[in-house]
Amino acid sequence: MTPIRLYNTLTRRKEVFEPMIQGRVGIYSCGLTVYDYGHIGNFRTYVFSDVLRRVLEYNGIRVRQVMNVTDVGHLVSDADEGEDKMLEGAKREKKTPLEIAEHYTQDFFKNMAKLNILTPHVVCKATEHIPEMIALVQTLVGKGFAYETSDGIYFDIQKFPGYGRLSGFRLDKQEAGARVEVRTEKRHPADFALWKKAEPKHLMQWPSPWGQGFPGWHIECSAMSMKYLGETFEIHTGGEDHIPIHHENEIAQSEAATGKPFVRVWMHGAFLQVDGGKMSKSLRNFYRVDDLEAKGFEPLAFRFFCLSGHYKSPLNFTWESLSGAQNALRNLREDILRLKKEEMSGIGFKPEDSEALKQRFLEAVNDDLNMPQALAVAWEAVRMLKGEALWETVLKFDEVLGLGFKDLEAVEKERSRVPPEIQALVKEREEARRTKDWVRADELRKKAQGFGFILEDNSMGTMVRKDTRE
Repeated sequence: MTPIRLYNTLTRRKEVFEPMIQGRVGIYSCGLTVYDYGHIGNFRTYVFSDVLRRVLEYNGIRVRQVMNVTDVGHLVSDADEGEDKMLEGAKREKKTPLEIAEHYTQDFFKNMAKLNILTPHVVCKATEHIPEMIALVQTLVGKGFAYETSDGIYFDIQKFPGYGRLSGFRLDKQEAGARVEVRTEKRHPADFALWKKAEPKHLMQWPSPWGQGFPGWHIECSAMSMKYLGETFEIHTGGEDHIPIHHENEIAQSEAATGKPFVRVWMHGAFLQVDGGKMSKSLRNFYRVDDLEAKGFEPLAFRFFCLSGHYKSPLNFTWESLSGAQNALRNLREDILRLKKEEMSGIGFKPEDSEALKQRFLEAVNDDLNMPQALAVAWEAVRMLKGEALWETVLKFDEVLGLGFKDLEAVEKERSRVPPEIQALVKEREEARRTKDWVRADELRKKAQGFGFILEDNSMGTMVRKDTRE
């Protein structure tokens, strides 16, 4: 049996992973703050958490994955200052916070599907769990870990001895203002808001023991994760930017409230850089999945691009690197379809080769999700196998890769019904799209329509169907 080894940010080492209950695992993945579109930097993190879930299931483990949708409480400043991001988005677009949240949530999950990211078993909205958050804050106040100020309820980090275990933050090394702006009522500059008191005109507020207000961002994830996964669960995922504040604060408030370990394994994905720098909404240098599609790239090419780097290593996005990923994915698919039709020649092939490749693939994915090595094994399968041996093997690999190989048969069947001259036209058009000759690609699409065939571009490439319209 090949053990699963995962890097734990909390212990700063790779460890053999064992579920608390054999065969079952709970995962909480920090979701999007839905005040704006998710960008491909966000989606790199969700591809990573999707691969984690797939690897665990590949090993026969039953997974329960929970993801939050932050639709209130995420302020623009880590110092608990400024406006709620949801209100910022509402003002920008002259809509209500509810309308903003609904629009961007739908867009987020639409793009999750395009990237073949499995939908979490539980998707929980912050605004639908206010009672659970208030109850958790009350527990912390009752146990002496929180205090009230004129503008809210704050967690007293000096009362929690383990604060800083995840990030390495040292209370004794901090000076006022070193991490966040000093507030005169705070006992320590890094104390964080559990509940904020709202002004009368604030658009998002709920009744509480401390008056009208709204929850802090950090309390949301603790309340919702513990509701659906228990006071202690196995794995919590997120981007590396969550380590120093958001996840550190989650640990403090959760363990202070329950007296139990909160999460056993913390896993964080590295940033997606753009042209060598950080990609972020605040810098306005981000790309959406729609932007990739507008330039002729399919979403699964971006997934392939993400798999080409280890989740803990920075990955630099350029249009050239995405083009390389799309070409590699196209070549891999075409090789699979071509070789799937051929019988094994027997030259150098042994039936056990397929099993050996599967074992090496398992070893790669179980080694802290080493997807670059797993892709290398997939390419090796294409070089070594043919016919049903190849097809069965790559379908097995795709349970983790998530590149939609099972749909290749449908593509192949559809193409077989297309006359050779239209197939040649499609091939020419794909080359035009590859070289970004959009004018020529559009001309060829119209030409195909003149012959009675409609060309539709989707995640598997170009689909061709007979035009049955009158």
